[in-house]
Amino acid sequence: MSVLNHTHDPAARSWLASANQPGTDFPIQNLPFAVFRRQGTAEPLRGGMAIGDQVLDLQALATSGGLSGLAQQAAEAGAQDSLNALMAMGPGAWSALRHAVFGLLSSAATDAQQQAVAACLVPQSGVTYGLPARIGDYTDFYTSIYHATNVGKLFRPDNPLMPNYRWVPIGYHGRSSSVQVSGHGFRRPKGQVLPAGQTEPVFSACQRLDWELELGVFVGQGNNLGDPIALDDAEQHVFGMCLLNDWSARDIQAWEYQPLGPFLAKNFATTISPWVVTLEALAPYRQALERPDHKQDDLAYLRSEHNSQHGAVDIQLSIGLTSQAMRDAGQPVHWVCQTSYRHAYWTLAQMVTHHTVNGCNLQPGDLLGTGTLSGPTLDQAGALLELTQGGKVPLTLPDGQQRTFLLDGDEVTIRGWCDRPGAARIGFGECVAQVLPAI
Repeated sequence: MSVLNHTHDPAARSWLASANQPGTDFPIQNLPFAVFRRQGTAEPLRGGMAIGDQVLDLQALATSGGLSGLAQQAAEAGAQDSLNALMAMGPGAWSALRHAVFGLLSSAATDAQQQAVAACLVPQSGVTYGLPARIGDYTDFYTSIYHATNVGKLFRPDNPLMPNYRWVPIGYHGRSSSVQVSGHGFRRPKGQVLPAGQTEPVFSACQRLDWELELGVFVGQGNNLGDPIALDDAEQHVFGMCLLNDWSARDIQAWEYQPLGPFLAKNFATTISPWVVTLEALAPYRQALERPDHKQDDLAYLRSEHNSQHGAVDIQLSIGLTSQAMRDAGQPVHWVCQTSYRHAYWTLAQMVTHHTVNGCNLQPGDLLGTGTLSGPTLDQAGALLELTQGGKVPLTLPDGQQRTFLLDGDEVTIRGWCDRPGAARIGFGECVAQVLPAI
């Protein structure tokens, strides 16, 4: 697990003015990774790091002569069209590159260093993003006890939480081929649904389309088949975290999910943010794991003092929407939920460890979803299914429109950030996608 060092100093400043602006997502203490190219070009995708309102081009940096040793090797790996090679190098390489770039961007950098790095910067306003990695596998977990309970109450009022929930970090294997980066819309899915009061299903477009407010976890170094990852080693296998929206077709899901769980209701689209924030950057925001039931008797492989005292991360999360009419009128995003990752019942280390305890091998670039991250009160619910109580209590938008579930043209935005006195603000950028009509 990352410990505090000079790169977390909240007083540190960059010679790039936009990195020092109050409220920026990307100060010098962050330096997250993405894959990008300049807008309107066919140039190859390559890795970059965010600083202020700019992208530091790792391909250009790797040829600038400003790095050496492990940091240079990491930059060369990150200069490729995906971050998989960099992810595979492990935390020593990730940290070496981050520390070297911190020095080059610091206000203490020499004039020559500043000039060399300035030549490697590209405005974020002028780029398009690709997926950060070639995602071999995608697994979505169910780590919020509040979300599990809220959803359970809708279908099992007398027994909302299944008895295995407090023992097993539950997950399912999703579809990696339909993961898209922020900014790409998706078609409303079709499938079988069972209309209310009917005994036979019909084939139709989804009418109960929902979002799920989540975080994504990118695997760095993997493990060999048959070799589980111990709990206190798990975070050494995590490259970083991003925002994630696991779109859900609730009416399709209700008909198909028994007995084998999610299928067509989940595999049509998942949207992630382009920027991946490293665990090292998040070190100032680690917290003790706090559970509402105070359960501490997890099975031995999921339990350690280190995980109990430092396993949670206080990442603030917010989700909102705009209708087509709102955008046409120039209205801003209507934010409907704010919550925090600190409310999760299972930590990211526990997700990794449980995933591999049976010998399953993770690989660089694999993606894990946290599941919907609802908090303890209804205004912290991370899905429309919860916010509208199964569609019974509509949300009212600023222009008077109402929503129980999403309509065509709706655009959903997720933001994430960490902020507290005595630490630099660390942001994740945005995760945005629009619902397009079914074909």
